[in-house]
Amino acid sequence: MEKRYYSEYSQCLDRNMDFIVYGHSGVPLLVFPAQDGHPQDYENFGMVDVIKDKIENGYVQLFCVGSIDEESYSDEMGDKARRSYLLEQFYYYICDEIVPRIKEINGTGKMIYTTGCSLGATHAANMMLRRPDLFMGCIALSGYYDTDLFFGQYVDENIYNNSPLKYLNGMSRNHPYVDLYNQRHIILCCGQGAWEDEMVKSTGLMKETFDRLGVNAWCDFWGSDVNHDWPWWRKQLPYFLGHIL
Repeated sequence: MEKRYYSEYSQCLDRNMDFIVYGHSGVPLLVFPAQDGHPQDYENFGMVDVIKDKIENGYVQLFCVGSIDEESYSDEMGDKARRSYLLEQFYYYICDEIVPRIKEINGTGKMIYTTGCSLGATHAANMMLRRPDLFMGCIALSGYYDTDLFFGQYVDENIYNNSPLKYLNGMSRNHPYVDLYNQRHIILCCGQGAWEDEMVKSTGLMKETFDRLGVNAWCDFWGSDVNHDWPWWRKQLPYFLGHIL
């Protein structure tokens, strides 16, 4: 399997950011790591291996990015305004810097899908829902789709813009994005086992919101034995990727 490392300066974040590319061609899949994670995590936790055949056969090409979660979501004692600012800068980093690089490296002209597990799923869904003009869909596994777990009741413009449950509930059924969403593949999945209680609640609220808007999203709830953990995400990823490909 072809594997390439990149370390490039980000104007948006004012630092070098790393990403890893797996594969030589195919549908580009932008991968966000779990909370506080790194580009190599997806491989280290076996997620690359479970779709190795699809990568080697040129069906999909992975672009695994890093995060700045430690300074935004996770820095719960830090200044909330600065944390929310960095969260928004990460959005611009992805859309204005990473997306053009993916298009350049991938070279197929195919639209990008996003994916991630846990907080990575939050990023994946948020990016796709904010920019359905850039992204073809998402596979969000065990995500939480609001900011209250990390920011409490604090809300500013950046928080609102990075909270899918907030901005979707502020959207009308005739918003132009609704038509775009229905031309995309939106997949949200969570288990109902250990450590999934908050994700079940959040994914359920997303389903209610999509239904209100008339958006044909796939919100899938797996069984009570399905935990918030890598062994289940390793089963879910190839399952849902098979539906997209």
